[in-house]
Amino acid sequence: MKKLLWSLTLFGVFLILPVNGVMEYDKMEKFTDFNGTNVYQTENDVNSKAKVTMVGLTLIKNAALRSAVCLDGSPAGYHFHPGSGSGAKNWLVHLEGGGWCSDTESCEYSKRTSHGSSKHMEKKIPFTGILSDKASENPDFYNWNRVKVRYCDGGSFMGDNENKDAKLQFRGKPIWTSVMTDLLGNGMEHAKQGLLSGCSAGGLAAIFQCDDFKSSLLSSTRVKCLSDAGFFVDATDVSGDRSLRQLYTDVIEFQSITNNLPNDCLNRLNPTSCFFPQNLINQVKAPLFILNAAYDSWQIQESLTSKSADPTGSWADCTFNIAKCNESQIKFFQEFRTHMVNLLGGFKEQRKNGVFLNSCFSHCQTESHDTWYSKNSPSVKNKRIAVAVGDWFFERGGAKFIDCPYPCDKTCRNLI
Repeated sequence: MKKLLWSLTLFGVFLILPVNGVMEYDKMEKFTDFNGTNVYQTENDVNSKAKVTMVGLTLIKNAALRSAVCLDGSPAGYHFHPGSGSGAKNWLVHLEGGGWCSDTESCEYSKRTSHGSSKHMEKKIPFTGILSDKASENPDFYNWNRVKVRYCDGGSFMGDNENKDAKLQFRGKPIWTSVMTDLLGNGMEHAKQGLLSGCSAGGLAAIFQCDDFKSSLLSSTRVKCLSDAGFFVDATDVSGDRSLRQLYTDVIEFQSITNNLPNDCLNRLNPTSCFFPQNLINQVKAPLFILNAAYDSWQIQESLTSKSADPTGSWADCTFNIAKCNESQIKFFQEFRTHMVNLLGGFKEQRKNGVFLNSCFSHCQTESHDTWYSKNSPSVKNKRIAVAVGDWFFERGGAKFIDCPYPCDKTCRNLI
């Protein structure tokens, strides 16, 4: 536990120290990702509570030859836990999140973390939430083959280039391809059912890779995709600018991602627009489920009210404690929610798709037992997230859940 607390303390120091060899917060905010995926419990912590399955890290073999490497050139990796019984031929592949890096400085920083190097990845991580192997915590997918693909490319698994001068590898696409090749050779090619999911930047990647995932499996396989907290919106921030649009532009240009973006989008829009899910989801052929908080805490804190958008700090109290927001600030958040709901309008009308948009101030809700399937996990119309996703996947019932506006939902696990 001491090691975990020390890591958190260091993270806090990096965020608040002034210029003294450590980058300032307004520079770091471009790629910091509060998605719940970058801090894990240690095995001792886990064993002191309920028994949680710890799953080891598998590094991709011959990674350099296959260009399946992290930002620093180390082998990319994943965690695999085999299925059993009725789930032995079903596969769930989950893509980790971790923000984006958009210039030499931010990518150099990521290289010193698990989001840029397997040298810093945990050797074992707990499989919880949608990855849990316990029916009481994960009723529909507990006995499937479950995989968590680690995120270390800084580009939502979309890049395939390098910066030789900075010694940076942008190999998200080859990482994805190599992991798929390995899993297919390990039995996934005969899958009866497959679900591709992801959180945050990995949720965006799940949208990008959804149809490729489907085409990799047999035509008889039931294949669907789930994006958790990956619906990043092209929205105006509190200064009137669009900071996330600029970040995406920088990521695409720095990592030379344009050629890997969907052609059907590039035929209509510019590359930056084709990094936003709102311009992608209606073209995804496979069934897709969008799970998102209407007041996504990452988008609020790192995009809509970031330090560059709010240099005076007038939004600081509000964005870290919703109870301190004034009427006009709440109105701004309500307009953001309305914009998100409207963007999902055509998508949710397609019968094959699913939506769970709750009025919470959170980010990523599939990876934690508390939000995925606990007694008090978030719900809309009395349906918990795990149940809604399961009903959609197995076509057991309705799959379109749009929550009423804040503050009506009392089931939220708010982060602010």
